[in-house]
Amino acid sequence: MELGQLFVDEGLITSEQLGLAKSEQDDDRIDQTLIKMGLVTEDAVLRLLADEFGMEYVDLNDVEIDIELLNQFPTSAIYRHSLLPLYRQNGHVVVATDDPLNLEGIDELGTVSGLRLEPVLTRRNELGNRIRELLGVGGDTINELVRQRSEEDIELLEDIEEDYGELAEGAQAPSVIRLVNELLIEAVKMQASDVHIEPQEHALRVRYRIDGMLRIQSVPIEINHFYSAIVTRLKIMSHLNIAEKRLPQDGRIKLRVSGREVDVRVSIIPMTHGEGVVMRLLDKDKMTFDLKNVGMPPTIIKRFRELIALPHGIILVTGPTGSGKSTTLYSALNEIKNPHTKIITVEDPVEYQMDGISQIQVHSKIGLTFAAGLRSILRHDPDVVLIGEIRDGETGQAAIQASLTGHVVFSTLHTNDAPSAFTRLVDMGVEPYLVASTVEGVLAQRLVRRLCSDCKRKVATDSLDLPADFPEERPEFIYEPVGCRECSDSGYAGRTGVFELLTIDPVLKEMCAENESANKIRKYAIAHGMATLRDSGWERVMEGGTSVEEVVRITRGDIIA
Repeated sequence: MELGQLFVDEGLITSEQLGLAKSEQDDDRIDQTLIKMGLVTEDAVLRLLADEFGMEYVDLNDVEIDIELLNQFPTSAIYRHSLLPLYRQNGHVVVATDDPLNLEGIDELGTVSGLRLEPVLTRRNELGNRIRELLGVGGDTINELVRQRSEEDIELLEDIEEDYGELAEGAQAPSVIRLVNELLIEAVKMQASDVHIEPQEHALRVRYRIDGMLRIQSVPIEINHFYSAIVTRLKIMSHLNIAEKRLPQDGRIKLRVSGREVDVRVSIIPMTHGEGVVMRLLDKDKMTFDLKNVGMPPTIIKRFRELIALPHGIILVTGPTGSGKSTTLYSALNEIKNPHTKIITVEDPVEYQMDGISQIQVHSKIGLTFAAGLRSILRHDPDVVLIGEIRDGETGQAAIQASLTGHVVFSTLHTNDAPSAFTRLVDMGVEPYLVASTVEGVLAQRLVRRLCSDCKRKVATDSLDLPADFPEERPEFIYEPVGCRECSDSGYAGRTGVFELLTIDPVLKEMCAENESANKIRKYAIAHGMATLRDSGWERVMEGGTSVEEVVRITRGDIIA
């Protein structure tokens, strides 16, 4: 029976849906086309095919894989045919596949291993993830036999110099190029924000930062022998000096991965056992700059909108690296930009290019610092200025002067909370009375992991030992993480913000002018209605968005006696 007709007869789809799928079908089999179109789920298809072909359907998360048995099979064939040997049973080896018609692959694996194989069906993503987990990302490249990828999977958007001489000979080998591409493709697929490649005495460690947490990524042991070539390849892609191995270097790679444009900021630093590499991935296609999507509660977003609409003054966003400060500022600029407003930014680097906004890249080596750039752009008649970061007193003074001459200035600071922004500027050398007269508001923020909507579990608040500062007016239930296939057993999927907004009133201006401590400013602000990061976190918990543990992890320094 034709495969499509089987799905119709079993009631999975209608004849009209089958006809529609056939009109959209390209090189894929009809069942894959139906899944891509969302007309059927992969689970439903596999269960039906398992019944039809007399095969078992398994969840690999519930299977204990025999590693010694797996090592008897050639890695190349496992990757090429997406087949995973699981365990021995009744004189044969059970092998997982996502395709019941993959007879050629099963025959080849059986021939090269000399073992009798019995296939079972499992989900495609699950199978690929387990193969990479057990054999390592790029394991097929290490063995010089990879699945054939289409040329569109990864594409450099900038030309690179081809002639690097003998130093680059190993780095330009097709196998090394494919291996580096595999690492980047996997990072984008897993929605990692950073990739850490760390040399150790006898091994190489690769870690991906996903939802703010570092996760070790399995790689084959043999990758250690290719480490020097991998670093050189990344230097070539980043337009860095491949001969320099004693000094830190920073570069940038522009890629298109599976049709998505990705910016990669590369930092290479010499360490004890070799050069350490950290790559920050900015997936442009996934970014939306809209204050509604930032996650601010209604009360804070209303007051923040009032701040960004002021005619002059400084608005600061504070928090550690990776806390979403740039996203918030870009969203604010996006909200206020219009044909009648001139907006200029000075950034290091320019992370996202935005229409309707003039953006300047800092070049410290040639004297174009934040402060120098800001002084120059004031002659370009801007209404709104964004300084990527106030790093020193010179930049702070320039921001103050811009504000005093009638401009709205947005910038970021690295402080633990909103009140500390005032004392930080004074520590940089800015006069307290100038800080008091120019800073209009400070938004501190953090990112907390969102509970996975597929597996989060209700728990009664009465049964929990909650922190002492948890609100007394608490709901009957809150949620805790569990872990499932959809969230890679972490219990979390994605992140959202917690916020602390401090707006200036006459008393605070006076306290700042008198250079009062951040602790006194904080106590006054809380007494007059400021919700702290901790309070914002508890709101997220009570809404069912995150867990108590996550709020405690992110805001543990925010409680004052």
